[in-house]
Amino acid sequence: MSRSRLLATAAAAALLITAAGVPARAADPDYTITVDPRATGPALPRSLYGVFFEDINSAADGGLYAELVRNRSFEFLPVDNRAYTGLTAWTPTAQSGGGGTATTVNDDARLNERNRTYLKLTLANPAGGRYGVTNSGYDTGFALRAGARYDFSVWARSDNPAGTPLTVALTGARPRTITVHGDTWRRYAVPLTATHTLGTGRLSVFAGGTGTLRLDMVSLFPRDTYKHRATGLRRDLAEKIAALHPGFVRFPGGCLVNTGSMEAYDAEHGYPRARAYQWKDTVGPVETRATNANFWGYNQSYGLGYFEYLQFAEDIGAMPLPVVPALVTGCGQNRATDDPALLQRHIQDTLDLIEFANGPVTSRWGRLRARMGHPRPFGLTHIAVGNEENLPDEYFANFEKFRAAIEAAHPGFTVISNSGPDDQGATFDRLWARNRAAGVDMVDEHYYNSPAWFLQNNKRYDAYDRSGPKVFLGEYASLDAKLSNSLAEAAYMTGLERNADVVKMASYAPLLANIDNVQWRPDLIWFDNDESWGTTSYQMQKLFMTNVGDRVVPSRATGRVVQPKPITGAIGLSTWATSATYDDVTVTTPDGTPLFADDFDDGDDNGWTVVEPRGSWSVTNGAYTQSDTAAQDTLVKAGNITATDYDLTLKATKNAGAEGFLVAFGVQETGELYWWNIGGWNNTQDAIQKGAGNSKEIVIAKPGSVVTGKTYDVRIEVRGTHVRLLLDGKEWGSFTDDKVTEPFAQVVTRDDRTGELIVKVVNAQDTPAVTRVDLGGLRVRPAARMTVITGDPGEQNTRSAEPIQPVTTTVGGIASTFTRTFPANSATFLRIRTR
Repeated sequence: MSRSRLLATAAAAALLITAAGVPARAADPDYTITVDPRATGPALPRSLYGVFFEDINSAADGGLYAELVRNRSFEFLPVDNRAYTGLTAWTPTAQSGGGGTATTVNDDARLNERNRTYLKLTLANPAGGRYGVTNSGYDTGFALRAGARYDFSVWARSDNPAGTPLTVALTGARPRTITVHGDTWRRYAVPLTATHTLGTGRLSVFAGGTGTLRLDMVSLFPRDTYKHRATGLRRDLAEKIAALHPGFVRFPGGCLVNTGSMEAYDAEHGYPRARAYQWKDTVGPVETRATNANFWGYNQSYGLGYFEYLQFAEDIGAMPLPVVPALVTGCGQNRATDDPALLQRHIQDTLDLIEFANGPVTSRWGRLRARMGHPRPFGLTHIAVGNEENLPDEYFANFEKFRAAIEAAHPGFTVISNSGPDDQGATFDRLWARNRAAGVDMVDEHYYNSPAWFLQNNKRYDAYDRSGPKVFLGEYASLDAKLSNSLAEAAYMTGLERNADVVKMASYAPLLANIDNVQWRPDLIWFDNDESWGTTSYQMQKLFMTNVGDRVVPSRATGRVVQPKPITGAIGLSTWATSATYDDVTVTTPDGTPLFADDFDDGDDNGWTVVEPRGSWSVTNGAYTQSDTAAQDTLVKAGNITATDYDLTLKATKNAGAEGFLVAFGVQETGELYWWNIGGWNNTQDAIQKGAGNSKEIVIAKPGSVVTGKTYDVRIEVRGTHVRLLLDGKEWGSFTDDKVTEPFAQVVTRDDRTGELIVKVVNAQDTPAVTRVDLGGLRVRPAARMTVITGDPGEQNTRSAEPIQPVTTTVGGIASTFTRTFPANSATFLRIRTR
């Protein structure tokens, strides 16, 4: 049992003893909340909370985009994923003695220049024989519902003068036959009705006769899409997003917009497949849209494109917020494009994007929008340039060119810059300085940190310059999907609201994840082929988004906090896609008293425990080696350092592989640790990371690399909460982890429409919080509507059960001053009517 569990159990036992013994006196409050209803706090914009959609975790194809056929255009290639071929998800199939060959072809008979690969069926069927292909869909197969209708379509051409009969067969549905006439491309369509409900359906197309049949864009859409739009969005996923009532939708990335080639998908540039997301690739008829190698390791069809994003934002009443490439790559690539003509082309593309969204139907791009079914402008007002660029000066030089061009053409348009990939560090500081000096309207911040970080940084934006750029918190999450994570995020969100004059928008990220295809976690909404469920953070975000209010009512809280503790625990060694050797590991007190030592001369590793069962560790030639260059996160640990002041020294050598080596300290049984990542991120960066569970936040980061075969002397000096790090005798850096943890957080807002105060209280600890609330003499009604999210802090919502849900009741005892006990591990929203 964890220490926190023991404390909770002890507290519960104490309450029982009190109830069974002498009568309990009125408890002194643990916390007080004092509200000043006569003071004016910042206004809360409708756009304060939104969502961020990126095609990660198969969020688009096989996810929000309702197309059921995988690889419908036969465009999958090894450049997208080494396991792919043009027939990925397709199996050649014969019936009734039919025969032939099925190949994917890229030649002059293609559908069009941008849809370059098609399926070629060479048919040799005797009378009654049929030959074709079967599609397995995404993951387990097509999710079909009995009685539901599905729209099949295909582009086809046949060189058989008599035409080629094509049979369309969906598992459990009555087959339909169409005849392909003529050797020019033509679209054919037919509806199908499912007779069974199942999640393992298959779609087959069989051709009879002889000759050559060419197929492309084989498609099957459910008729029951969101808003019943043809070729639209998967209804359950879209409805879950809409139920959040987000103020904005940020799209399409993320790493998708600032990685890969910035060139066009055309013959001049060799049809590059690993490109940055470029909006013009994603509009117009779907059969003319480009394909791409998604940064996250799969193919991206662009069936879900800019028009669909803008339309979805409008459908759910949210502000669209597109992100365009800045021509400086990030996400580990870190290259600046030195091509003025290409930069100017992307700037013009951005101006054309604004015209596509807002221009009149008489304009070139406004006319395209109208042809796609939306003559009325979308009303775009904000655009972000770039995403997490790690070359601050190169990025900002390009950003200023984008901003100047956009503001000249569209005065009053908000052009959003960014501050790099983390919440602090050299890149963050440099970009904020450049943004501040240039008078930028808004800066996008991103960070993924531990729950402890969020509980220690509630006041982060209290100190921001009120006259400087506003903040768009475009990506954040607390690195796991348990209720404890959601409570930490909720506590932090009270600080976002309190600072709404600085923080204008915020979006948890990422939004969607297919449980069978995950590149990143945590995520807000999970799904498989036929079900979807909201995480605990989804429920928490929904509670905040639907209870924002119109203005902050200033308030303050007092009560207990958690003081920092010295850094103690085991020491550890690890690697990441690298083979490395360690030797002469020692831990001593500052005066040299030994606490732990292992020089591996005895030939065994008995003092070391495997934490992550990955890699291949062995003692060889008097040193400890991890030899697997593919294994990641191969942590082993030793010792249990209880001293608060100590020095860890060792020798480390990289043998082969992608990165350097990792040295851990303060390793706890809970999974908490610190490690010095030397030569991380493909051997481009050094960092101190603080871990909680399976995730880690960056404490310090700077450029750095490791030379293969060179032995490094590593020294880590721990003094309570202060750490100094030396590499080959030279100080690399230092940090102090001494922030106070505040598990109790609150904010009060006013809903002008209902005349209610919304008192929002987060108690992210294992004991109830007896709280005195002083509304500053405000006259209020004695009953209030209360919504609470609470439960076991280690609980999650999963496919099989969603135990963490909000519960709404009516409570009494509300007055100008009242005392309320907020449950352990809870977020409570009290909507109090004023008289």
